Amino acid sequence: MISKLPWRLFYIFSTCVYLIVYYIIGYRKKTVTENLVLVFPEKDKKEIHRIRKAFYKHMCDMFLEMIKSISIKEEEMVDRFRLKNLDDLTKLEEKNKSIIIMMGHYTSYEWTNAIDLITKFRCVGIYKPIKNKYFDRLVHRIRGRFGSGLIPSAKVFREIYSNQNKENPDLNLYGLISDQSPKLDRAMFWSDFMGIKVPAFMGGEVLAKRLDLSIYYFHVEKIKRGYYEATLVPIAEDPTNVPDYYITEQFLRHLETQIRNKPEYYLWTHKRWKHRFSTPPNGATIK
Repeated sequence: MISKLPWRLFYIFSTCVYLIVYYIIGYRKKTVTENLVLVFPEKDKKEIHRIRKAFYKHMCDMFLEMIKSISIKEEEMVDRFRLKNLDDLTKLEEKNKSIIIMMGHYTSYEWTNAIDLITKFRCVGIYKPIKNKYFDRLVHRIRGRFGSGLIPSAKVFREIYSNQNKENPDLNLYGLISDQSPKLDRAMFWSDFMGIKVPAFMGGEVLAKRLDLSIYYFHVEKIKRGYYEATLVPIAEDPTNVPDYYITEQFLRHLETQIRNKPEYYLWTHKRWKHRFSTPPNGATIK
């Protein structure tokens, strides 16, 4: 029912959800405030509160837009999530080789499957299955509407390797949300993120190097409520010939620039800096 609301009513509903989540429930407000104060020590209390309120409004929009994906029309999806350098992706199609894109929890990562509607690439998200089976099925249903797919992170290397070695491999665009905080015993590369030394997730770099797949940063900007523009930014078109950690570092710097520019569009509810006081495991590389 929510997904079928007209756009104007849909965003009025989102505003109502924001008022409940922010003022009544206070969902993770302490975590959000701590994160903002941590990474923006130069900002005063008034500015921190302004960013926090703007973030919650965006967060409610974003998660409800995922629900909207259940019934959104193809032409609406293409109109609301535009790819600025479509010609560059068309040139990659001609090479008939799959690619990897790295994204952060920034602006909208839910409508990236619009790429399925405007290119020959099939969007394949790499994800961790949700324990709640109903919501896991719902995510598959939403992603599958326009032909996109999902691969559990535990099976990703095997699935991509199998596709690459088929006689006629599928042309896939593998998307990774790459700003997660890795488990401490697997935190083998540490770098500054928003000025704080933390472990970095290496999945995108490892896959690109092992499978020799070009890798890109997906720069998504929010133009206004319900409208986004994305740009495909090259990180390494020949990943096997770039230094170790270069890909991960480039991803962090791209994401960091976006966050500093418009911090309200980052997902401040997750504990990205929880390992900042932890001791790196033996053999870890610290940038």
